[in-house]
Amino acid sequence: MKPIKQFKKNVLTVSLLSLLAPLSVQTFAAENDQAEIEEVVAVGNRLKGSASAVIEERKNQAFVADIMGAEQISRTGDSDAASALRRVTGLTLVNDKFIYVRGLGERYSSVRLNGASVPSPDLTRNVIPLDIFPTNIIESLSVQKAYSPNMPAAFGGGDVNIRTKSLPNERIFKVELGTGVNDKMSNGLTYEGGSDDWLGKDDGTRAMTTALRQSLSHYIKGSTDISIRNIREVDGLLFNRTISQDEAAATNKFLFKQLPRDYALTEESLDPDLGGKIIYGDRYDNVFGFDGSLGFLASVSYDNEWSNSKEFGAVLAAVDVKDICADDRSKCYRAEDEKRVTKHNVKVNAAINVGYKLDGHEVGVSYMKLRDTEDEASVGIYQEVSKSLSIADGQVQRKQLVSFEQRELDILQVKGTHNLTWGLLEGVGFDWQYTDSTAATEIPGELEITVRDRYVDGKYDSTYYNGSLGGNPFLYRFVDMEDNVENYGWNTSKAFYFDGDELELKAGGYFIDKTREYRTDFFNTRFAQTQQLEFASSEADALKIGSYFKDDATIDATDVELLFQEPIADDYLAAQKIDAYYGQFDYSFAKSWRLSGGVRYEDFRQVALAFSRSAFDPSLLQDKLSAEAIKEATIMQDDYFGSLSMTYSQEGYQVRLGYGQTVVRPDLRELTAVQFQDPLTDYRTIGNPFLKSSELDNYDARVEFYFDGGDNFSVGAFYKDIALPIEAKLNETDGRFTLQYENANSATVYGVEAEWLVEVTPDFLGGAFFTSGNLTVSDSEVEILKENQGDLTNLKRRMSGHSKYVANFQLNYDSHDGNHQGSLIYNVFGDRILAAGVNGFDDAYEQPINSLDMVYTYYPNFSTTVTFKVKNLLGQDFEVQQNDVVIRTKEMAQSLSLDVAIEF
Repeated sequence: MKPIKQFKKNVLTVSLLSLLAPLSVQTFAAENDQAEIEEVVAVGNRLKGSASAVIEERKNQAFVADIMGAEQISRTGDSDAASALRRVTGLTLVNDKFIYVRGLGERYSSVRLNGASVPSPDLTRNVIPLDIFPTNIIESLSVQKAYSPNMPAAFGGGDVNIRTKSLPNERIFKVELGTGVNDKMSNGLTYEGGSDDWLGKDDGTRAMTTALRQSLSHYIKGSTDISIRNIREVDGLLFNRTISQDEAAATNKFLFKQLPRDYALTEESLDPDLGGKIIYGDRYDNVFGFDGSLGFLASVSYDNEWSNSKEFGAVLAAVDVKDICADDRSKCYRAEDEKRVTKHNVKVNAAINVGYKLDGHEVGVSYMKLRDTEDEASVGIYQEVSKSLSIADGQVQRKQLVSFEQRELDILQVKGTHNLTWGLLEGVGFDWQYTDSTAATEIPGELEITVRDRYVDGKYDSTYYNGSLGGNPFLYRFVDMEDNVENYGWNTSKAFYFDGDELELKAGGYFIDKTREYRTDFFNTRFAQTQQLEFASSEADALKIGSYFKDDATIDATDVELLFQEPIADDYLAAQKIDAYYGQFDYSFAKSWRLSGGVRYEDFRQVALAFSRSAFDPSLLQDKLSAEAIKEATIMQDDYFGSLSMTYSQEGYQVRLGYGQTVVRPDLRELTAVQFQDPLTDYRTIGNPFLKSSELDNYDARVEFYFDGGDNFSVGAFYKDIALPIEAKLNETDGRFTLQYENANSATVYGVEAEWLVEVTPDFLGGAFFTSGNLTVSDSEVEILKENQGDLTNLKRRMSGHSKYVANFQLNYDSHDGNHQGSLIYNVFGDRILAAGVNGFDDAYEQPINSLDMVYTYYPNFSTTVTFKVKNLLGQDFEVQQNDVVIRTKEMAQSLSLDVAIEF
């Protein structure tokens, strides 16, 4: 049975949200800042045909933007929005999920869906992981890099608007099937999960039982305490008699038996990747007896993928380590961790869009459900010489992890566009949208085992644990997070024409209510000091220690106690409200000039509170949930944000200049003083409730050239001045790093970027060759005041995550007969700071990765498409260096895939 989420919509959450509400009566509406794009039909090769529409839209934008259409995405072979966006000028992809725009970290980019804000299912960030959006639902990706008042003021590097596919003009029925393999699929780690794992859903196999969950609110001593001692006290009062030690121990072991205990790992070859999509839609004219048209588009997709890699992480032994370990690698590191990681990803997505058009009016309703599940199994060996943990010392620490993380995103969107023709309102355009979305992430069961491996003469001998070692030998974690976002918005516009000039005035409102609730529960095992456990005498058997306590008899025969291990602050609640209004003008004059700009007002309120849901004694929560704590954790800001853009256009080129004032606010998780493992950096991380928002001044300039036949070229420059940027720094304790967030004093980012699409050979090998791509060269500097230096090594350095260059190159081929299409795609970014160094150690730099992919598409007939993809031809791995020595590596797979699509 799936455990009941007891904390949803509780009184405290409602109180937090109501605390942020203004006293005045609110009118909720919503914003959809995307004007309807006129369809452009081009005759010719596929590349230029697909590029024509997006180029025309980019030309007509008042503010600097890059746009990527569905056909362009298709020819790069990218399966999700994150992978596709790394092809856009100045964008890099991090952890296959988040984008960095112009070298700025993911907090400096905002993501919207059809103009609406949506929540993030990521446990550690407000920014939504873009790999959750499959490309089969995407019509285009718009990346606006110059701020305009009709978008949220939380804008740094750029705003990404994912625009889903519109209604079809005629019936469409398309089926696609695909499979793939990679060179890391042998010797993967698997385990016996649940019967619904293939759907990306736990069937209850990993979840806490009802009895165990009920015990959390039964055995209380100020906070939840299921120790044998507290069981004797609580049950003694309940039954009004003395509970013996044996009785309490039996109850404790009964609770242990309620945990999932079958996590034995097996080493085997992994199955090939599998996937499929179905798209069906139609359009009906003269519906309901009017001249209107009704259309719908529905899609379902499924992907089942495996990844397998070896990873390495280490802490340097000394600042001058490069010279010390030049000839002896064993002297490089104070501590090092080597592990094998296998991940099983299942994505199940469904979407439906229904719309009705009549006489300049259009109303649509869409719903999508996106599920993205990651099932991880890993085995690691940790060595630290100072603690006598090394192969040479005869023992190392073994760590095995099994974690099932299920993420879901539900989005309901209603929107309308109206061109009014009624009297004084004639010529007025009005659009609106309402979006209600929920992101939910659940880890129904995670087990981390930390024991010891013996080595004799440098060879593995056995795996063991004894009670005197302490630590957390069997640590269970259960996580539940829900993020709700409800937003409304409206826009109205009116154009005025006089003497060949045109003035459009636009105004609108945008309102967001957001709540996030996060809960985590930990269970640990404590063994008697004299307890000796021998788990395995071979490495193959050592993989099975996750099932050591599978049988009840083993628990009964072991001197073990189950503990509920939770700090006073490991859960958090957060609420956020934004009320925004804007006014904007767009003035075209003297045939060649265009001036656009306006002002946005935002009233921003937010509160984030860290505490423990297992604490029941008010005195334990007084400092966490008191009125003073709530006030201290509340941010209330209201401000005006202006922007201005000027464009000069001629037949073959146009010049743009832009300026905008924006803000970047701390992430909710960054504001809560709760420790967590950041999956992006793989470091322990702790939030800082005293972080302040960063204010930005953004300057942009771009020159765009458009030539006959669709060739085009653009070059631009940008400069950003950032006050109080949020940076991550590394602190080293107990042989491990901990990341912490701090406000620096100031930062600047500046650079130039170029983009092109050029025909190389109009007639060669029965087709045409084209080259397309982009290049960004930039730099940044962040400055920390001396009084805020702490343990930081460098007071001035590049911003975290910033690359000095980003390059994308494509060589494309389209056959004249339309049967063949191919692309060779290259991507590279410069090294970037993963985290700032401390205590004399330099900053840790993620090294450049040269990525080369190939995509070939064959069209045997009008209704069939066959696509063959080769990814990561160069086979380069992920690597991080500090003081010119490697401290982290991760294997990156080379893969082959084949997809066949048929339209009926």
